[in-house]
Amino acid sequence: MKTDLKIIKVGGAVVEDDEQLTQLLKDFSAIEGKKVLVHGGGRRATKVAASLGIESKMVGGRRITDADMLEVVTMVYGGLVNKTLVARLQANGINALGLTGADIDAIRSHKRPLKDGIDFGYVGDVECANGNMLHTLIETGITPVMAPLTHDGKGTILNTNADTIAAETAKALAPYYDVTLIYAFEKAGVLLNPDDDTSIIPVIRRNDFEQYKANGTIAGGMIPKIENALNAIDAGVNRVIITRADAIDGNHGTVIM
Repeated sequence: MKTDLKIIKVGGAVVEDDEQLTQLLKDFSAIEGKKVLVHGGGRRATKVAASLGIESKMVGGRRITDADMLEVVTMVYGGLVNKTLVARLQANGINALGLTGADIDAIRSHKRPLKDGIDFGYVGDVECANGNMLHTLIETGITPVMAPLTHDGKGTILNTNADTIAAETAKALAPYYDVTLIYAFEKAGVLLNPDDDTSIIPVIRRNDFEQYKANGTIAGGMIPKIENALNAIDAGVNRVIITRADAIDGNHGTVIM
């Protein structure tokens, strides 16, 4: 029988809000058993880039990562945000280790090809996550804290969507553990009405997703989040939950099946 493992992905909006982040880290630290934290940090990267006179360019919610922006996201995601989270988890009694995809060859990717004529620059599409190495770390009592950076195996760091990092990590660890992946953000779940936080859709299956997408109930950045979730389920992850950052106990939000 497999041991339970929880993977919590926390979005940049929560990382930027100290009150929300403090509560999330407290709740995360209280989770019994094995766990992994995956974080974003796009808002912090945008702020730091602006302070350096570097313009942030977005297409469809995705960041264009040129050479200058790659330096910023590497510093912010792999350094400032990641190591701050690690230090705060240590203060909560969690023996955490911050990782980018390049560390221990955790996640390898390739540079995204042109898509609809758009060059996203140094953005990575994941090829594989190293479940064996992550499993080895976790079994020694270490809690990995994953930054949204990968590498191409040829010496180049690549900016990679944090939701994808979480899903790929979950998929890679599914052979070793009974994995629950929780996407924690500022809403209570996937909502029928974005202005009504009580209108949570309790369960979404693939057919439901296609219908909600077609009628516009699910749109924007929620589409790739649920696509990642469904792909994780198909790859053997036990369940995926989308919920608010203060409700990561696995009993709240929208369950993807």
